[in-house]
Amino acid sequence: MLYYLFEYFNKTLDISGTGVFQYITFRSALALMLSLLLSTIYGKRIISFLRNQQVGETVRELGLAGQNEKAGTPTMGGLIIIFATLVPVLLFAKLHNIYIVLLIVTTLWMGTIGFIDDYIKIFKKDKQGLKGIFKVIGQVGLGLIVGSVLYFNPTVTVRRDTAKTDIFKAPTENVIQSAIEEKSTATTIPFFKNNELDYAEALAWMGDGYEKWAWLIFIPVVIFIITAVSNGANLTDGIDGLAAGTSAVSVLALGIFTFVSGNIIFSNYLNIMYIPNSGEMTVFIAAFVGALIGFLWYNSYPASVFMGDTGSLTIGGIIAVLAIAVRKELLIPLLCGIFLVENLSVVLQVTYFKYTKKRFGEGRRIFLMSPLHHHYQKKGYHESKIVTRFWIVAIMLAILSIVTLKLR
Repeated sequence: MLYYLFEYFNKTLDISGTGVFQYITFRSALALMLSLLLSTIYGKRIISFLRNQQVGETVRELGLAGQNEKAGTPTMGGLIIIFATLVPVLLFAKLHNIYIVLLIVTTLWMGTIGFIDDYIKIFKKDKQGLKGIFKVIGQVGLGLIVGSVLYFNPTVTVRRDTAKTDIFKAPTENVIQSAIEEKSTATTIPFFKNNELDYAEALAWMGDGYEKWAWLIFIPVVIFIITAVSNGANLTDGIDGLAAGTSAVSVLALGIFTFVSGNIIFSNYLNIMYIPNSGEMTVFIAAFVGALIGFLWYNSYPASVFMGDTGSLTIGGIIAVLAIAVRKELLIPLLCGIFLVENLSVVLQVTYFKYTKKRFGEGRRIFLMSPLHHHYQKKGYHESKIVTRFWIVAIMLAILSIVTLKLR
């Protein structure tokens, strides 16, 4: 909203200095600072409200050290993240930008699913929460929306064949006109020199005109990624500060990808896809990172609040949509390696248990407990040490992901 106000001041009233709002970097910095302030200052009030409403965590007996002390800790803290993200975005972002619209819809959509799940657990006294089938329906629904918009919306394009430019000079009109803007289902393959993969190529066997059916591949891929990443974030949210901290690292790395992909100079210099209008997502990312870091103020050990599914499902959905929008979804297994390992630990544990029970008559386990962070708790590691080490691994994975910009 403030963006449009200052645009009016600059272009219509010609007030000196108001043009600074045209810069993504300036608005991103404001969004980051405001989200930090909102999450730390108003976060305390939200926690007090949740405590007064007796929105407390019901802890299942899993035999973990320090588990019982967490009973009654306010949950639904994901509301802090959502609030501290959306307010700066509404103030500083271009709200007509299709990518910003998609991210706002994702935040509200996944936040609502998570909120319903937490509400059922707390107020209906049902520890299972929202039935899995309804969660999946919600995730698939969001995938259909995101995939359809990214595929069919005419403003979602990429540009290729940009003229070589000096990275320290502003792009000229000739540079911009030299680019070919087109609809595309191409994405980036990390670590390869000619690193573009077009989902439409999977339908090349159909003959001429196969490109118009590319949505049959693209939309299911989007659905799968959103479902997988949101569930991965949900599983990672098991001990104080783990999901918020690792997510902040991943989102920060995605912010770098978004900024360079949305800048014609940097994308040209790095020889990556230039995605018009995508740079605006940097404002959203800045607000989101600020909200996550501010939330950690209260969620770090010992936690004063838990994010609940309200937060974890939202985080996963946003990360997935960001990666897809910036054509870096194939980097998710590396960038979100913590989510992947947590997911795999559960799948392997359940699969092996069922297999051994069928074959030997007795279920056996690979891990002491899954997800993986509980395995280390069972081994006697303090949860703050587990979280810190997972953060370190997340930082290493994020750095390696960023290196793929040049390492091919």
